[in-house]
Amino acid sequence: MKKSSSLFFILVMALIYQSCAQKNPVLDIFPVGTVLHGNIPYKDNASPKQLLDIYLPKNTQGKVPLVIFIHGGAWLHNDKYADMGYMKKTVSEIVSSGFALASIDYRFSTDAVFPAQIQDCNRAISFLYDNADTYNLDKERFALIGFSAGGHLASLAGLSKNDQIESFFMPGTSRSFHLKAVVDFYGPADLILFPGAEDKNSPEALLIGAAPLDRPDLSKAASPVTYVDKNDPPFLIVHGENDDQVSPKQSRLLSSWLNVKGVPNELIIVEGAPHYGEMFDAEKVRKKVIPFLQKYLK
Repeated sequence: MKKSSSLFFILVMALIYQSCAQKNPVLDIFPVGTVLHGNIPYKDNASPKQLLDIYLPKNTQGKVPLVIFIHGGAWLHNDKYADMGYMKKTVSEIVSSGFALASIDYRFSTDAVFPAQIQDCNRAISFLYDNADTYNLDKERFALIGFSAGGHLASLAGLSKNDQIESFFMPGTSRSFHLKAVVDFYGPADLILFPGAEDKNSPEALLIGAAPLDRPDLSKAASPVTYVDKNDPPFLIVHGENDDQVSPKQSRLLSSWLNVKGVPNELIIVEGAPHYGEMFDAEKVRKKVIPFLQKYLK
């Protein structure tokens, strides 16, 4: 009986350990000593897709600047750990450089159509701002970094904030936060530019609830280029030369609009790179990303 009880205890502890390990599958890519605050609901009665993680540098003293990470996945899959797997060195270097990093989840287009996704992003940013003191964050030094669909949402949040688009915020959401910079990895800038703009089953159609060419009004409302003006934050835009999912034209268009409006920006086309992958974690890209964040957050 005792042997059976001991075996049961060991099995239970193993399951608990496995469950805890699964809660954050990317923590080991961060510098040793990184402090994790995991699975924090950023709204009342939050759904499982309305959680965020905060990673703080070791031995944090005083308020630290924050980089907010928005994952990709065509607005319909992946989670707040996605993209970190192939951006390990970049993620680690962000934290080792003295920045906090927060990674957020948001509702999928298959569960809620646009603007639900940007509402979630703004709510998460607002939560981080309102609770900055709790987590030793400097609320005056927030930046966004996003990948693919997350690049779209990071760009949209950064560009539309000063326009105060009512539908982009949940009721009761604080709008006091200010974004100092945006890093956009191969994010869509204009939904009409997609080859599948006539396809009602395309990811961008599922996002807005209609084929973009059938509803140009919805497409325009969901496109970051719609909101470019002279008061927008600086942008670093990174895109793969051989991207067959989001054309480099998307990033070229965004950069052109930023240039027209006089917004500081740099466009980097990574030679030979596809839509995503370890080529974006290369040293030559990191040497652009980290100094960009240091320039505008420190």
